[in-house]
Amino acid sequence: MTAPRRILRRPVADTAQGLAHLSPLLQRIYAARGVRHAEQLQLALERMLRVGSLEHVEAAAALLNVHRNNCVVVVGDYDADGATSTALVLRALRAWGFADVDFVVPDRFTHGYGLTPPVVDIAAARGAQLLVTVDNGTSSVAGVQRARELGIAVLVTDHHLPGEQLPAADVIVNPNLPGSQFASRALAGVGVAFYVMAALRRLLAIEGVLPAEALPVTQWLDLVALGTVADLVALDDNNRVLVAEGLKRIRAGRCVPGIVALLAAAKRQPEGLVAADLGFQVAPRLNAAGRLDDMGIGIRCLLAPTLLEAQPLAEQLDQLNRDRRSIESDMQALALRAIAGLDLPHRGPRRHALCLFNPEWHQGVVGLVASRIKDRVRRPVIAFALAGEGDVLRGSARSVTGVHIRDVIEAVATREPDLITAYGGHAMAAGLSLARTHLDRFARAFELEVARWQPDADLDAVLSDGPLTLDELALATAEQLRAAGPWGQGFAEPLFDGRFEIVQARVVGERHVKLKVRPEGSLVQFDAIAFNQLDESQTRPPSGLIEMAYRLDINLWQGERRLQLLVEHLQVP
Repeated sequence: MTAPRRILRRPVADTAQGLAHLSPLLQRIYAARGVRHAEQLQLALERMLRVGSLEHVEAAAALLNVHRNNCVVVVGDYDADGATSTALVLRALRAWGFADVDFVVPDRFTHGYGLTPPVVDIAAARGAQLLVTVDNGTSSVAGVQRARELGIAVLVTDHHLPGEQLPAADVIVNPNLPGSQFASRALAGVGVAFYVMAALRRLLAIEGVLPAEALPVTQWLDLVALGTVADLVALDDNNRVLVAEGLKRIRAGRCVPGIVALLAAAKRQPEGLVAADLGFQVAPRLNAAGRLDDMGIGIRCLLAPTLLEAQPLAEQLDQLNRDRRSIESDMQALALRAIAGLDLPHRGPRRHALCLFNPEWHQGVVGLVASRIKDRVRRPVIAFALAGEGDVLRGSARSVTGVHIRDVIEAVATREPDLITAYGGHAMAAGLSLARTHLDRFARAFELEVARWQPDADLDAVLSDGPLTLDELALATAEQLRAAGPWGQGFAEPLFDGRFEIVQARVVGERHVKLKVRPEGSLVQFDAIAFNQLDESQTRPPSGLIEMAYRLDINLWQGERRLQLLVEHLQVP
C-alpha cells in the first residue's frame, strides 16, 4: 500500500547571476537548487576548500609523520565510505614510504561499530604503534581508552556527529566537532581522510622525505567520489567538486583497478559514468561484503594493484550482492505486509515515522529494508534485528529531507536516558541499539520526536522542476542534464512532470511497467519505464491519461543512444 502523492513544483528563486549563457531550463533547475552565483558551478579542483581550513589536519599530519617508520594500523568501517577511506589512507601511506601499514575492519556481527576495545586488541597484536580511524572513532571513548592503556597513539578521522563526550585521542579531525569553522560539514568519512592525506603529503614535501615517484593525493579522488556518493552526504559545493573530479578520473580510466572491476561486474562502462552509477551499481556491491561477510574483501578489491587481481574479488562481491538482494527481498516482503494495515494519512491519523522489527531479519540488511520502506511511505523508518543470541536489538534508521535522524535519536536518548544503549550517525542515516523490551516505548518516543521536526511538512509531495516543452523532451536535453551534474543528496537530479497518454503498457518483472507514452495533445511517442510502480493488489498496468513525474535518461541499445523517461510517480488525473 502506498499513500497517495501530490506533484508539487519546486519554488524557483531569481536566476543566478552570470548564467545567461545556459539554457533557460538549466537556469531554472540551478536556481531551484540554491545556485546564486556562476562560480558555484565551477567544479575544478582549485575551488575545493583549502586543506588547512579543516581544523587539526596539520596536527594529524605531524602525528602521522612521527610514526612514519612505525607500525600504523588503519581502523575502518564496514560500509562503502569506510572501505574507500581505508583504501585511500593505505594507498597513500604505502606510496609515500611508510614502513609498516596494515588495516583492521570490525566485524559487524561480533565487534559492532567503530574502534571498540576488542578491535584495539587485534591491532595491538599486529604491533600497532599508531591507530588511524577512518569514518569512525568520534564515539569510541572506550576503544581509545584501551589504546592509551596499551601505549598506542590514536588519530581519529571521522565525520559523524559527536556525543556528549569525546574520546581522549591524540588528534581528532572531524568537521562536525563543536566550534568547527570548516565550511563543509557534509564531508563524508573519505572526504575527511582525503584532507588529512593532503595535509600529510604537503608536510612530507616540506620535510623532504617524499620518494621521488611520490603520487599526488588527487590520484585517489576516484575513491573519494565513490565513498561520498555511497554515504548519501549532501552534495554541497565542496563535495560536488570532489565528486566531479573523481568521476572525471574514472571516466578517463585513471582510477584504481578495483573500481574498474566493480563497474565491469555491474555491466557499466567507465566512459559514461555518472554519480548515480556509483550509488546504485558500485556501492551496493561493495557494501554487500560488510552486510553479509567481511568488508576486508571490499577493501582488498580497492587495494588490488592490477585488474587481474581485482577481478576475482569483484566477482565475489557481485555474488554477495546477489545473495544480499535475495535476503532483502524476503525481508522487504515481510515489512510490506507489516505496514499494510498501518494508518497512513489517507486512512486515518497521521503517522510521522515507523519502527519495524522481525526476529528473523538479518542485521546486516535491515538498513536496506529501512531505506526501501522509507521510500515507500516517505517517512523516517528504523528497521531492527536481533543482535546475536541475547535480547539486544540493533536498528538501522533512514530519513527523509528535513529530518536529521541522528539528532532525532539523540533527542529521544536525552528525554528518556534509559532507552537507548548506543547510537550514532548523521542526517540521513543512523544506527542504534536498545533492549528488545524497550522497543514499543522507543517507537512511541521516536514518532513523537519526528513529529516535532516536521509538524507541517508535506511528506507525500513529489517535488518537480515543472513541465518540459516538446522540444525539450529530447536526447540532447538528457545529455545536457547528465553533463550538468553531479546530482545527488541535497542537489537533486532534475525531475519533471506532465500529462501523458499511455499508448502501450506491459508488466516486466513483478512490479515494473514498460510504457510507450505521448504528451497530451501530441502524436510524438516516447519510451518510458516505471520501476516498482505496481502494488501487490495490482495485476494490470495503468492505461489512459496519466499525470507523470519523470527523469530523462539515456538508454543504450545495440549501440544506439535513445531517450527514455524514468518514471518516478504516475497517477490518474
